[in-house]
Amino acid sequence: MKNYKAHRKFGRVRKQRTALMRSLARSLILYGKIETTEAKAKELRPFIEKLITASNKGTLAARRLISTRLGGESHASKKLSNDVAPQYKERNGGYTRITKLGPKSHDARETASIEFV
Repeated sequence: MKNYKAHRKFGRVRKQRTALMRSLARSLILYGKIETTEAKAKELRPFIEKLITASNKGTLAARRLISTRLGGESHASKKLSNDVAPQYKERNGGYTRITKLGPKSHDARETASIEFV
């Protein structure tokens, strides 16, 4: 029986997956929109939405959690707390949008764009 696995592994060890998610999250926070593979975008969505929800709390514990999840990156965590999260103060989730872009020409991977709503 094939059971549901919670997260994708991307053929990487845990530290590489963590670094990948941190990097994608920082890029999304700094640029507002990124283009990546469809699987990475789908995996990034709950990661970044939990950070925005925590940032809306505004507590010291939330700021420390965000800093830890983003790898101690102060610029991205400040931008998340000061610019991105206040836009979604009244919104109950659904902060990001994934748009499918189709396959890449050289290796046929499905690409997608993820952006803030």
